[in-house]
Amino acid sequence: MEATEALARLAEDNGMTLIEMAIAFTLNHPSVTSALIGPRTLQHLRTQLPAADVTLDAAVLDRIDELVTPGTVINPADSSFVNPALQPEARRR
Repeated sequence: MEATEALARLAEDNGMTLIEMAIAFTLNHPSVTSALIGPRTLQHLRTQLPAADVTLDAAVLDRIDELVTPGTVINPADSSFVNPALQPEARRR
């Protein structure tokens, strides 16, 4: 929860919602070819679509990396798959 709260503050400090920042992070990552958003309602879709126009600058990306080091698995239930895109040689830095 601490990481989520810190990321939400970072998004707010940079004029976007956490949802927008999360989707923009995915869309701007060189190892990602598409983002699956999965809104359940029209309102969800309306809150997610603005992320398509968000570009995260280097300072925001650096802060995200400080808060959640690349390759970190926050939820142990997600650790059953070793994603090759998260290996050091595939990271953006």
